[in-house]
Amino acid sequence: MRWFVRGDVDGFFGLALDNLVQLLLIDSFCRLVLGFPAELVYGRVLPGVAVSLLVGNLFYARQAMKLARQSGRSDVCALPYGINTVSLIGHVFLVMLPAKLAAEAAGHPDPAMVAWRAGLLACVGSGLIECGGALVADRIRKATPRAALLATLSGIALGFISLGFVFRVFERPIVGFATLAIVMAVYFGKASLRLPSALGGWRLPGGLVAVILGAGLAWMLGYAPVGESPSPAGFCPPVPVLADLGEVIWSGEWLRYLSVILPMGVANVVGSLQNIESAEAAGDPFPTRPSLLINGLGTMAAALFGSCFPTTIYIGHPGWKGMGARAGYSVLNGVFMTLVCLTGTVSYLVWAVPVDAGAAILIWIAVIITAQAFQATPRHHAPAAAMGLLPGVAAWGVLLLKSGFRTGVQLSAGPDQAREKLASLDFDSQILPAFHQLDLWVHGAFALEQGFIFTSMILAACAVAVIEGRFRVAAAWCAVAAGLSLSGLIHGYRWAGGDTVIALGPAWPWFWGYGLMAAIFWVVPWLRAAAENQDS
Repeated sequence: MRWFVRGDVDGFFGLALDNLVQLLLIDSFCRLVLGFPAELVYGRVLPGVAVSLLVGNLFYARQAMKLARQSGRSDVCALPYGINTVSLIGHVFLVMLPAKLAAEAAGHPDPAMVAWRAGLLACVGSGLIECGGALVADRIRKATPRAALLATLSGIALGFISLGFVFRVFERPIVGFATLAIVMAVYFGKASLRLPSALGGWRLPGGLVAVILGAGLAWMLGYAPVGESPSPAGFCPPVPVLADLGEVIWSGEWLRYLSVILPMGVANVVGSLQNIESAEAAGDPFPTRPSLLINGLGTMAAALFGSCFPTTIYIGHPGWKGMGARAGYSVLNGVFMTLVCLTGTVSYLVWAVPVDAGAAILIWIAVIITAQAFQATPRHHAPAAAMGLLPGVAAWGVLLLKSGFRTGVQLSAGPDQAREKLASLDFDSQILPAFHQLDLWVHGAFALEQGFIFTSMILAACAVAVIEGRFRVAAAWCAVAAGLSLSGLIHGYRWAGGDTVIALGPAWPWFWGYGLMAAIFWVVPWLRAAAENQDS
């Protein structure tokens, strides 16, 4: 297998666009929500991101080449890798923003620095959990049905990757439909886009054509930003931040954020594990332990050089492989993202290439992942795969519901009084009854959202066991869910000013519910045997 093939260009554009979205979120959240000065964002945070992305992408590219040599194949695709979106948002709003607000209330002279150091701490904690998880994840993977792992990814892909972009495509159909047609023709229909013979007759990467056409249409129709483009911040090399990290670790502040760091780190391990299973289902069996270990080391490298945001093995390997990507797209992504981060050109690139230009590519990736959940599992496991889709899609719907609720409060109370209004509302006596009148059972929705990755995997695994008649195995999966509910890692939540946050502690109704399921499945073999004896 060669290091670079033509399909790597397509894969690079899709993966780089996804990474650019994460960088845009980092830039916006750090400067606008947390109040970080530009020198902190461009001089510390983004260079740390560059280190983590370069280390991981180069490793996974080399890993793909090694597998290709060992297997004698030329179609091995490297594991996609980048910033973990869920952890990014969680670290900003559940760790760094509370740290900043507490520092402001205490009269600290530099609340932004306090928030940044808290983010570094959370990133190190997540990396340690990922490295530790690498030692036991292979056993978890072997004990978990493929339908459970792939269906969980499908729910995430449909909800968190594709549906938001589907809305964007249908809001701006001229750009969205044109790029969607190219993506469908090239990747579903295997059509070849070539230049006229007079211009060389070269085959054009479908992803590149879609991005260029989409960007051009977006600018023509006024969807792209107008005005003066942002100026680059200059070259900012990575600098170790051991002193800042050591100060916050020795202060004991990590105890305050353990309830956030622990579930996010564990969820990151499980998510990466599911993506490795997805790659194997697509024909690329990568070893679990080194794949997870480098992911954890990449996260720790990010923190050591100033980034507050964990990395992860990305969802979407079957899609990139279907594009023809191999090892080179990972190398291109690592080098490109490093240059973007170190030169401070993030805002400029996002300004030049609107998100609309790549929306169709991300929709296609989500569709391929969802199809894989049914194609790469036994046909009789299809109901289990469908069961596993539900929590992920539901969790994305809950995000929309909460956003709509907060928007309604802002419209009624005004932007200045919205925060006070949300804080003054009583969840049990005001919010729940209002939603119940609309036949929206939000208490169950919010409980399902917390730890939905675990819930999806357990429900699908339980369904596989029931389909195969292994009711005691299904009871064991329910017992695992009961234990997670007892810890609060799933279903434990509390309402906090217009949003729900995880609450580690017993989620008793769900504990007893899963316990009852386990008991029922445990006695079913006895009841079935008694019925068979009676019939005979």
